[in-house]
Amino acid sequence: MVARTFVVHHGGSVFDLDYDTDDGFEVLKFQLFSLTSIPPDQQKILGSDDNRTVSDDSDLEWISKKLRLVSIDEDEKAKEMEKSVADLATSDEELARMLQVEEEALMMQQFVTSENREQVEQRIRPYVDQVLMYEDPHRQEAARKTVPADKLEEKAMVALAREGNCKPAKDELDHAFLLQLLFWFKQSFRWVNAPPCDSCNNDTINQGMGVANHSESLYGASRVELYRCKSCSNVTRFPRYNDALKLLETRKGRCGEWANCFTLYCRAFGYESRLILDFTDHVWTECFSPYLGRWMHLDPCEGIYDNPLLYEKGWNKNLNYVIAVARDGVYDVTKRYTRKWHEVLSRRVITTEPALASIISDIAKERRKGFSTEMLLKLDERDKSEVEQLERNLFSEDDASISLPGRQSGDKEWRISRSEFGSGDQYSLSSSACPGRKCVDEHVTKIYDAFFPVIYQLVEQASDISSASKLIETFKRILVSLKNSPFKTRRTTINAVLATPFFSKMLPSFGQLFDALSLKSELGVDGAIDIFIASDPVKTSLALPVVFHALDDIILNLNGCDKLTKESPSWPLLKLNRICSGFVLASGEELPFGLATSAFDGTRMSKWEEPNGATGCWIIYKVSDNRMHELVAYELMSANDAPERDPMDWILEGSEDGGSSWHILDKQTSQKFHRRFQRKTFEVKSQSFLANAFRFRFLAVRDGKSTSRFQIGSIDLYMRTDGVPSIKQQKPA
Repeated sequence: MVARTFVVHHGGSVFDLDYDTDDGFEVLKFQLFSLTSIPPDQQKILGSDDNRTVSDDSDLEWISKKLRLVSIDEDEKAKEMEKSVADLATSDEELARMLQVEEEALMMQQFVTSENREQVEQRIRPYVDQVLMYEDPHRQEAARKTVPADKLEEKAMVALAREGNCKPAKDELDHAFLLQLLFWFKQSFRWVNAPPCDSCNNDTINQGMGVANHSESLYGASRVELYRCKSCSNVTRFPRYNDALKLLETRKGRCGEWANCFTLYCRAFGYESRLILDFTDHVWTECFSPYLGRWMHLDPCEGIYDNPLLYEKGWNKNLNYVIAVARDGVYDVTKRYTRKWHEVLSRRVITTEPALASIISDIAKERRKGFSTEMLLKLDERDKSEVEQLERNLFSEDDASISLPGRQSGDKEWRISRSEFGSGDQYSLSSSACPGRKCVDEHVTKIYDAFFPVIYQLVEQASDISSASKLIETFKRILVSLKNSPFKTRRTTINAVLATPFFSKMLPSFGQLFDALSLKSELGVDGAIDIFIASDPVKTSLALPVVFHALDDIILNLNGCDKLTKESPSWPLLKLNRICSGFVLASGEELPFGLATSAFDGTRMSKWEEPNGATGCWIIYKVSDNRMHELVAYELMSANDAPERDPMDWILEGSEDGGSSWHILDKQTSQKFHRRFQRKTFEVKSQSFLANAFRFRFLAVRDGKSTSRFQIGSIDLYMRTDGVPSIKQQKPA
């Protein structure tokens, strides 16, 4: 451990900051965040003596005690000027070196390559015809009918709301919907290694190729694979359909079928789309995102987006030609997918670069015949912008904090045989540079608080545990009915059958919960009660999963009681005064479904996952507005799967200075979660300590020998509030 005191200059202010090297560089940035309100991902830290950028722990060992903090957003122009001046000589030298290597590769290419136009056109032309089928209104309408568009729009809006964007612009919503379309497609389409037997559904083994029959040929199945059943010897046919209309029905195949069908879906919802042909045997999709202002990579087989180096860096592919095929032409986009262009050039030996450019130009002219002058100008401008961007990509640095996985689609042996398995221990996107993020979870705290009057009235009014449990289950069924209605106009009715005298007597106690869900209740005809949206439907969508999971917890706790008394329902005792709306920073996270903020969203549908956290990881929760709280309890919930990743040993610490120094609040060892979604509550013995930041240091998982990963379903922190007693002592207002 090395302790240092730094003098930090920011704007016109000067701060003294104590730093412990054991805490790590990210904690230092979090300390600066608490002092200056500049988020960690927007900080640029400089040594005051020489203006050198401080980027990691090692820099802090040689730097003087004087530091200067600059906000990237506020000083973007100055940043660019500094970079261009400092790196000008290096950049020129590097550019010259790369241009020389590229020139040498082009010269070598001339010796091994002929102008073999025919072979290249034979690879590309069938895909030109294929993408034109995506423009067929009949196919597009058929595609849209198979998509739960309302549900995907809801998920898109909820995803944006979780990031604090409750009023997205159209481009933002379109972008978010496209990602939800990708995730839905990944779950709804099926990868086929060897199809199961048509007769007995057992495993099959390949027996070669067959001839397509008439019905198969109608949908472009020029190839038919034959598979013999290992049990009954029946032969199962696997036609490789090229018509996406048929794939909407079969919903199965390999990368060709996946990309073919998904690109049709993209066009059906109005996205400018391309089918991407990788000559080393893979196919995926690109869509133009107005939100990003550029083309975006989407791989439906992997469910991964906007990570074009996936194949070269993750799969270890030796790329040569990556061609984009669209309704308006063909594009060579290889440079988007490589940072080793001179190596790729050495493998581009089918034809010369001028010949390839000529083929692409000829196809573009064919496809753009009849286009208006305005459209041609727009396409030319976009093409020019893309070429410039592709050239810039070649000189951009990899994000070393992002780890890209090997191929996941296809069985293990097949992936290994293609040398696309990657390292074998990384199976999804992960980041070791988790930015500070704000928790959008005020609704979780409101919901927990709103259950207090419900539980109180249950204890007061219910005759026994069975009647109390049935009432909660009835209320859950009402909310399920509400959830199943269209999300923008959600409405359901409590009929006379459900509105028993006991339920009617209990209904007023649900008023605070309705408010937390942005719902209203009104007396309808024939004594029925209507429940409907009161304001923003996204707030209801965001809150409903939290309520469902809380109701399940109540039912579980009620059924575990021997007798219904004021002392028996243990669930609500520590659910009041949950801390919310803070900022979170972690040692790492899974992208995009294992983010650090997922630990505080109150639902079972998400989790924080740290890919390298089995032997140690941390997460910091910074209270909003630097408010000071006394922590009296916290609750951890196990995640959905993989018990070996559960936390076993950990230390909880509090900080009264935003993370500059830490005080141990609780320590646990040899803890074990006995089921998935189990909640375990821990009282904080070290009370009377006021803190504005809390840190969990998870030291070990349940079985560190079998996994490198850590995961937790949820974390809830509860503060003391003077004058707020427990359910045993207080009646609701």
